[in-house]
Amino acid sequence: MKMNRVQFQPGLSMPEFYERYGTEAKCRAALEAARWPTGFTCPVCGDAARTSFERGGLRYWQCGACAHQCSLISGSIFESSKLPLSRWFLAMQLLTQSKNNVSALELMRQLGVSYRSAWLMKHKIMEAMRLREDRRELTGRVEIDDAYLGGELSGGKAGRGSENKVPFVAAVQTTPSGQPVLACLRQQPHTEEEVAVFAASHIAPSATVVSDGLWCFGATTIVGAEHERHVTGGGKASVKLPQFKAINTLLGNLKTAISGSYHAFDFAKYAHRYLAEFQYRFNRRFDMKIILSRLLTALVVAPPSSERVLRAAEVSR
Repeated sequence: MKMNRVQFQPGLSMPEFYERYGTEAKCRAALEAARWPTGFTCPVCGDAARTSFERGGLRYWQCGACAHQCSLISGSIFESSKLPLSRWFLAMQLLTQSKNNVSALELMRQLGVSYRSAWLMKHKIMEAMRLREDRRELTGRVEIDDAYLGGELSGGKAGRGSENKVPFVAAVQTTPSGQPVLACLRQQPHTEEEVAVFAASHIAPSATVVSDGLWCFGATTIVGAEHERHVTGGGKASVKLPQFKAINTLLGNLKTAISGSYHAFDFAKYAHRYLAEFQYRFNRRFDMKIILSRLLTALVVAPPSSERVLRAAEVSR
């Protein structure tokens, strides 16, 4: 059997990780380089002139133009965190290099922190991933399908009408031969109006959208894309059709990753973040050695997220 080069590629090994980020000083240096690649720039006025000082064991910069003061972590998702940066970097390593998703419970055990701290780290990182993927646009040949997260409630209705299922749209850009390239997953109802919103944000006008017989996907033409509709008739045979190999493989991997890593979570509140985590990792799977450094860049540009906001999560499109 031919080896899958993506699956068997070398990642960032733990010895390499500790060589780069094994001390608090190395983590601070990496964070500073990611936040200010060309040197300090004031987040308020953009001026580069500054002085620096230490207070409470933390280094601060003061802008020479407007006198604004900031630390290395202020204005970022690390703001207000009492955990050392080395714990954050180890969390990023685990979340990006593990074959399957890593739950907050597993982070708690691996990092030696409380479950609350692990949950906050996990969700802050996932929120940064979501923001990074928020404007993902697919072009060329695009397979699209409707899907659900969650299962039926005890005594409730099964299937698409189940009260405990969260609907989402899954789309995958492929090569002309059908090999998956990029994915986009959004928690939303399967209606023409919502699919039109999805298309306006994530489907290029030059795309050719391939879907099954579900009528709502005709709305993807609103952006000028072509729509290729295949009535499958449903059932197990429909998932074996070559026209939908990429999207069915993607959905199978997604559901395996979620069911194999998470015992339970509130689908209605947090599904959009877990979908974004899978999408972020999938879209950067071709170079596992640099995915941590790319995630660090996403974290330094993401705004701070309070626990109250994270726990009151609502879908934002």
